[in-house]
Amino acid sequence: MRMQIRNSRQGYGLVAVTLHWIIAFIVFAMFGLGLYMVDLDYYHPWYTDAPDLHRSIGIVLLALVSARLIWRLSNPQPAPVAGHGQLQRLAAAIVHWLLYLDLFIVMISGYLISTADGRSIDVFGLFDLPALLPAEKGREELAGIVHWYAALVLVSMAGLHAAAALKHHFIDRDETLRRMLGPSAGK
Repeated sequence: MRMQIRNSRQGYGLVAVTLHWIIAFIVFAMFGLGLYMVDLDYYHPWYTDAPDLHRSIGIVLLALVSARLIWRLSNPQPAPVAGHGQLQRLAAAIVHWLLYLDLFIVMISGYLISTADGRSIDVFGLFDLPALLPAEKGREELAGIVHWYAALVLVSMAGLHAAAALKHHFIDRDETLRRMLGPSAGK
């Protein structure tokens, strides 16, 4: 069975599925990279390269999450899975929107850390994303605190989201996870 590009009432389309999994992979990889780079000392070969990579991937993530949100708002959402009550559907919707909100908090605070000194962000050597605010003493520290805690919340929520999908798949045996894997998954 060929996957449609757009969402349908039966399931998610190729664009939504692809963006979902790419974003999920990047979020967990960025969390790991962030944990790794904060402990690097000045003489480590990755001392400047890891933060540069983290910032560049963060900008790509911002573009992907923005595209995913636009795609979500411009496409029909699949019909609720049979057997999911109204409270369960409401909880799922709230969690999804909180994931988007926290993603943006993490990315905006990361941008504010990187541009606190008024310098732009070099994105893979391809272009510079300018600092939109003038340099401000103390912004980097405050943004860093927000970035750290928002990232912890994001990874925790994403982990719970994944656990819920696995529960739906293996315990409830419903279509929740299969719809995000594609129309032929699990059949």
